[in-house]
Amino acid sequence: MQLFRFAIAGGITTALYTIVYSPLAKYRVTSEQVANLAGYLIAMLAGYVIHSRWSFRGHGADMRQTTIRFFLVSLISYAINTGWVFLLTDDAMLAGPWWWPLVPVLFVTPLAIFALNRLWVFA
Repeated sequence: MQLFRFAIAGGITTALYTIVYSPLAKYRVTSEQVANLAGYLIAMLAGYVIHSRWSFRGHGADMRQTTIRFFLVSLISYAINTGWVFLLTDDAMLAGPWWWPLVPVLFVTPLAIFALNRLWVFA
């Protein structure tokens, strides 16, 4: 059940990331990395509220410790997604289109972040 709740909440936060990242990167309002940062900030804030109050409710009694750990895992998520953006869109790497990073952002990063949230943040 927790995985199901995480999937829904993660879907919402990933959708928010995509809604922010996509137009900024697609229409070249800014670089893909700045679009990634903007998407991350929105998703991270929404993710904390949704995950702490719904996905992992009842786990982790120490709210201060949970908050610190959540933001550390959030930074790991940002680092992973920054890596995808760099690898897949940067001219020095694969120089792909703006949307290529969305594939691993949608299907790889969430699995790692679920594990960290479940086993460490909200344990």
